[in-house]
Amino acid sequence: MPLNPCRPISIGVARTAADVYDYARRPQAMPEWAAGLGGGLRASAEPDVWIVDTPEGEARVRFSPDNPYGVLDHWVTLADGTEVSVPLRVVANGDGAEVTLTLFRLPGMDDAAFERDAEAVTRDLQTLKALLEG
Repeated sequence: MPLNPCRPISIGVARTAADVYDYARRPQAMPEWAAGLGGGLRASAEPDVWIVDTPEGEARVRFSPDNPYGVLDHWVTLADGTEVSVPLRVVANGDGAEVTLTLFRLPGMDDAAFERDAEAVTRDLQTLKALLEG
């Protein structure tokens, strides 16, 4: 399988990495800063799996377990069964933190759609920063 093009998108946050991770690791907090989860997440019957309604139908979101490494990866299974990997990391940066999401360009995605996704991720990270620094 060929490699998908990707783009790391980062933002510095003037809070400790532990503070950022502690806030961002909670699925219930994600709709506060991740616009793509608009209506919010609800727990499913399966452990560590959450459900979100999207314009395309119900999607399932699975999160990496709590860990001491700042790993906030999650996997979104779309209504059509496509699974999208969303690598997300929080690392210390001096007295603050760097939050990096790696955005993958999905097969069949055109340049304009990839740019829209990148802009949406940037806005989400800016919202996370504003909430934590507010």
